[in-house]
Parts: sequence; structure tokens; C-alpha cells
Amino acid sequence: MLRARDRLLLAAAALVLPGCGDSSTSPTTPPSPSATCGAGTPVPGTPALATALVVRGLSGPLDLQVAPGDRSRLFVVEQPGRIRVIRDGVLVATPFLDISGRISSGGERGLLGLAFHPGYAQNGRFFVNYTDGSGHTHIAEFRGSPGTDAADAGSERLVLFVTQPFSNHNGGGLAFGRDGMLYIGLGDGGGANDPLRNGQSLLTFLGKILRLDVDRASPYAVPADNPFLSTPAALREIWAYGLRNPWRFAFDRATGDLFIADVGQNQWEEIDVGLASRRGGENYGWNITEGNHCFQPAVGCPLAGITLPVVEYSHGEGCSVTGGVVYRGCRLPGYAGTYFYADYCTGFVRSFRLEGGRAVDPRDWTAALGRGLDRPTSFGVDADGEAYIVDQDGEVYRIVPAS
Repeated sequence: MLRARDRLLLAAAALVLPGCGDSSTSPTTPPSPSATCGAGTPVPGTPALATALVVRGLSGPLDLQVAPGDRSRLFVVEQPGRIRVIRDGVLVATPFLDISGRISSGGERGLLGLAFHPGYAQNGRFFVNYTDGSGHTHIAEFRGSPGTDAADAGSERLVLFVTQPFSNHNGGGLAFGRDGMLYIGLGDGGGANDPLRNGQSLLTFLGKILRLDVDRASPYAVPADNPFLSTPAALREIWAYGLRNPWRFAFDRATGDLFIADVGQNQWEEIDVGLASRRGGENYGWNITEGNHCFQPAVGCPLAGITLPVVEYSHGEGCSVTGGVVYRGCRLPGYAGTYFYADYCTGFVRSFRLEGGRAVDPRDWTAALGRGLDRPTSFGVDADGEAYIVDQDGEVYRIVPAS
């Protein structure tokens, strides 16, 4: 039986569960506080924060991304199958990409994620994650004309196809790491309690973070330093496993650490961190654990080899974690390294910093940043590293110093 929130989402078609590269490209680096800050005059210290409305009128927005080096545009993913452009603070009427006729949308399905190739300005390549008419996952490459507000919908090239056994827990996130590799987040395939035990199986892509090299072969190559290449019967694309529904994940572009917001079952929400120094291979526990707690079995579960979350919260506080970005902008240098996240159900906004692999300085920003939020579905950053919150009711907000 699905947990109460899963039943609600499956019934409401408009809702969603927030849930070595080519040498010609270079990794994204955070802007230097000493450089010119395109976001405005830097504010010293840790000032009070607020949100500024950027746009409204979007249809089920789920993700916000920026093309590398592009300081005039933001790209917003709409669940029904469109990518919209915000240019200089104005929502462009014509979609950048419209593939609404190719997808299933509603509940936890739809156009779920977007990532621009690090060399987009030269090659026009970008990647999307969507569920097709039968509900199965496609990771696909498209081509755009850099600098224009339109992509070629006919340029689709399938990179990866994943059969989905249920309609929920599809994951949806995509991101390029500093290593130039494409990382993909996939949920456990759905159903309550991971009935197929996908989270702990290395024979399926479900319940995993995958890592692909999309530059050295077509449709992709397996990077030579992926952690399970020498593990018998393991899929070589796997970077990390033991995840239930990693709806959103993000890299700290200063350190390379990977922050994963993994949606829980019915008691605990969690945020996991893959430290760059570990080089992948983590088992985040699902469905042996939920958060820091035993799940199957309920007591005495084996914890050897499991990487426990750095933050958890109970369903007395929320019901679905929405990750989350590490702030590395230039406007608020005192908040460098702060990870902002939210809860989809209660709309709280919180943060912490990572020191020595541990979460420190927890703060609740709901009163300051949660005003106007209905159902936060995602966070994003622009070319200057400034942070944004995406709300399912059609709005995008920027985190700014309070006036």
C-alpha cells in the first residue's frame, strides 16, 4: 500500500513528488568574490535574507538550470513537457523545447530534469530526463543553437532507456560534475517499501546515481574510474546505490561534493553527501535503512558499509525533502558553502553547512524565505552562483539580501 502522500500524488495529475570528460571542455568554477559580481554589489557578513519574485505563470515547474557562462537566461523545466526561458527577468512566451507529445505527465511522471553540457556554448548539447507515454525513463540528448531561445525538438538522441515497474519514484535529476561526466538520479522504481529490492541490487539502474561519459562514445562510455567496474555482475554505470527517490541532487562546485536529497518512505527524510574524496561507491542504505534508522528489518539491521545521511528529519516536520543547492554566489560571500533545502509538503526552508563531512550550523529560514511558497519542487543557481527556489504553483524566487 502506498504511503498517504503517494496516494495523493497519484490521484492529482497536476502534482509531482519532489522527489574523464572531453578535454575541450572545462569544469564549472564558482565566481570569485573579488571579481565583478553580476548579481549586484556583494553584501559582507551574513545579512538577513529574503526572496524576490522573478517570474510567475509557469506550468508545473520542476527544475531550474543555466547554460554555462550564460548570464542573461535561466531555463525552467515544466512537468507537462516544455522548457521555458527567463531572459533578463522576463518569461519568454515561446518554449525553448516542447516535447509534450512524447511524454506521460502527472503524478510523478513528466519532463523531470535538465542538464547543459559544459561545452554548450560551443556544441549546443543538452540532456533531459523524461517519462514516455508508457511511463518509462528516457535520458535523451538534444541540440540547441547557443545564444538563441529555441532548440531543435527533432534532434533527440536516446542516451539511456530504463523500464519503470511502477508509476512513482522515477527520480529525475541530471547534472554534470566537475569531471565532465553526466550524473543521473533514478528512484527505486516505485511501490511501497521497495518491493523489488532494487535499492540494494547492483543488477538494476533503479535506486541509483549513475555516471556516464557522453563525450567519448555514442551514446555513452563507462568512465574507467567508476567504482563497480571490477565487481562481478554489477552494472558498470552505477556510481552510488541504496536510494529510494533521489528527486534532486547537486554538486558543490567549489569542492565537488555531491548532495543528494532522498525522499523517504513514511517516517524519515534524508540528505546524503558523497564526498568528492571518496570517488563514489557509496551505499546509502535503502531499503535496509530509512534515514539513520533500521527499516528492513526494523531492528538490528546490518549497518556495515552503509553511508548514513548527514541530515534527517521526521514526518512530524514534513513529508518529502526537496533539494537543494550549495550557495557559491558572489552577492552573499558570508553564506559560501551553505546548502539550502526545503520540504515539498510543509514548505519549510532550511540550511546547513558541511564541515569535515558533518552538517553544522543548521538554520530554519521558513519565515524569511518560505513566504509565498506553496509546494517547493526544486532549487537552482545562475551563472553567478546565486540561488533560486522553484514553486510548483508556477513561480520562481531568487534568494537575496533583505532590504
